[in-house]
Amino acid sequence: MPELTINGRAQSVDATDDTPLLWVIREQLQMTGTKFGCGKGFCGACTVHVDGVAVRSCSTPVGEVAGKKITTIEGLHPRGEHALQKAWIAEQVPQCGYCQSGQIMQAATLLASNPNPSRDEIVAHMDGNLCRCMTYPRIVKAIQRAAADLRASNETAGARRG
Repeated sequence: MPELTINGRAQSVDATDDTPLLWVIREQLQMTGTKFGCGKGFCGACTVHVDGVAVRSCSTPVGEVAGKKITTIEGLHPRGEHALQKAWIAEQVPQCGYCQSGQIMQAATLLASNPNPSRDEIVAHMDGNLCRCMTYPRIVKAIQRAAADLRASNETAGARRG
């Protein structure tokens, strides 16, 4: 039984090492925010973080992530108030909403490494996360908004400490 750390909680799961992480997350642990899209790692609907890196959980075997820190959309913020989640609402990104958790998780890795991405950097980083509703312009705007909000929040926190 592999031991996984998901959203800060250590959990033993009843799965073989070659079981896709997506099925453990959705079926065993009942965290259904991570979606099944293509099953081949092409669409990004199943994106989660493993040690801070965006990975496609549908094509990641459980055996590869045992002992690593896994974060799903449910673990991005305890109350769903990450700057990206707020920006997604403010910019009215979702239409059907199916791909959005994967989009947000992919975007979160960009903002973690680049707090002020250009439009071109956003587009390049998000390449491979597909949206059937074609809300790409709103996705870019939401990422830009979240980046600005995070920078403003960090500046305010820095001013309070200084």
